[in-house]
Amino acid sequence: MELFLSGKHHTIIVKIYGELDHHAAIGVRESVDRELGRTGARNVAFDLSKVTFMDSSGIGVIMGRYKITKALGGRVIVYGASGDVKRIIEMSGIDSIAVVADSEEAGMREVEANV
Repeated sequence: MELFLSGKHHTIIVKIYGELDHHAAIGVRESVDRELGRTGARNVAFDLSKVTFMDSSGIGVIMGRYKITKALGGRVIVYGASGDVKRIIEMSGIDSIAVVADSEEAGMREVEANV
């Protein structure tokens, strides 16, 4: 698993490459939380377009960042998921608490429209 973090518009963009399983979840969680504290961002956008596998640990990462961003007055955006990863997001109910979109731009538009 590889992880790339960047930021714009009070949002941390989290690009994950490979599997988001128990082992990878720890690093993602720690990195995103550190960036939230360091930057003062209030939104987290997960780019899952390159995620090949995600288990319940990945759902836990998203849920945990949802709780943090909600307390900050922000949102979680999940975009680019396809196939099995998209099904896991839908089955877990993530789509009821996060903005789920096909692209970063679509997700950001929805967040900005609901501010």
